[in-house]
Amino acid sequence: MVIIQWCFLAFRYSLSFFIFKMMNKTFYAFLIFSFIVHTAGWSQDTIVPLWPDKIPFRIETDETEVHQKEGILRISKVQYPEIEVYLPSKANATGHGVLIFPGGGYHILAYDWEGRDIAKMLNTKGIAGVVVKYRLPTSASIHKNHLVPLLDAQRALKLVHTMAEGLNLDSNKIGIMGFSAGGHLTASLGAHYDQELIKPHDEIDVMEARPNFIVLLYPVIQFGSASTHKGSQEALLGKSTETQWVDFFSLEKQIRDDHAPTILFHASDDTGVPVENSLSLYQALHQKNIPTALHIFPQGGHGFGLAPQMPLVKEWPKLLTDWIMNLSNDKE
Repeated sequence: MVIIQWCFLAFRYSLSFFIFKMMNKTFYAFLIFSFIVHTAGWSQDTIVPLWPDKIPFRIETDETEVHQKEGILRISKVQYPEIEVYLPSKANATGHGVLIFPGGGYHILAYDWEGRDIAKMLNTKGIAGVVVKYRLPTSASIHKNHLVPLLDAQRALKLVHTMAEGLNLDSNKIGIMGFSAGGHLTASLGAHYDQELIKPHDEIDVMEARPNFIVLLYPVIQFGSASTHKGSQEALLGKSTETQWVDFFSLEKQIRDDHAPTILFHASDDTGVPVENSLSLYQALHQKNIPTALHIFPQGGHGFGLAPQMPLVKEWPKLLTDWIMNLSNDKE
């Protein structure tokens, strides 16, 4: 019966999407909201495209999206950015939601390890998890490569705010979370969420959506320094050392007066992205009196994910959810 209902609603959504293309773009938000209302009570994930028709900065090529499953699902050459929504049961829901940006050096997305698995973990805490499949700057199907991930991230945050009521989310409890290069994108969104990168396409683009909190795990933060993860910087900026963009994406230099409260997790023995990345961001936030927490584990290396085999590191989800709930209590 559930399968029949799902097929029916999927058909209805596809039909609605087709009709939408013949109508005004401002109708897009209504279609998404309607679809979510019908699926919010289900356990299945809900996938929503970021852009209703024309995708900004996209070039038509014969490149195709690649999915490789070798222990971890790795997605590369993303063609159609989207969000994948995982909801807790209504009885357990806290009203919190977190957008999740998987890492992968801006070359791939570790889509289950640092995406779907994280969303499911958050669901057990009553928090909605929204995995963002964003386009990568190494794709041949885009131009203005250095801006595309941030553009997709901005759109995803605005889209979730548009959908908040249908997802039973409190719009004041929507945060962002990222791992490694996904952490760099998350920190970039935290600093540049209101940076106009394109002319607005629709009402969603016009709205302002500030993250209410920021969660970073072993993030890339510094560009152009001894602690830079050079693979991520070169993937995003190429060989360019143009000061404007190196500084723009050096997130320890981009702290706002209204920067969202931030929590960081890193391991001292991380040889991929040195812990100095998190330390520099913590110090910059602390100097601006932004509420910030930093957890540095003695061991864990890089890319530990949920760290199920690491007795100390695996406690980070509890530390995180306690911190999120404490933020909410402080505001009440």
